[in-house]
Amino acid sequence: MKVALDTNILAYAEGVNGVEKRDVVLELVRNLPQESAIVPVQVLGELFNVLTRKAGRSRAEAREALLSWRDTFPVFETAPKVMLTAADLATDHHLSIWDAVILAVAAQAGCRLLLSEDLQDGFTWGGVTVVNPFASPRHALLESLLGGNGA
Repeated sequence: MKVALDTNILAYAEGVNGVEKRDVVLELVRNLPQESAIVPVQVLGELFNVLTRKAGRSRAEAREALLSWRDTFPVFETAPKVMLTAADLATDHHLSIWDAVILAVAAQAGCRLLLSEDLQDGFTWGGVTVVNPFASPRHALLESLLGGNGA
């Protein structure tokens, strides 16, 4: 099962918004089968902004974080067709265009899950279900991906 990671997941892993969320996300990321996770390129752009604007990191530090995530998980581009699909998705479901791009890329990449705290937990579109990794109990699909180990 493939899973896409949203910006907030990577931002938390980078320590934005405190140690508690960072620790939860890092444990989750460590337990994901590496071949199952992808990062939409949109997420890297948003992460750069979060790290430089909210976390106060230098542009060089933010760039290094992006390179690290790129080296950890495959990055999927936003093709023109995906952007048009995202525009329809944003229109039909009242999502921001950027959230819609991330969801559309996840669907195009064949993901079953999108880990996100920002989108509606349980929302399913294009075969992708949005799962909040902080929800309790943990969503059954996420638990299955992690092998039911409760990580």
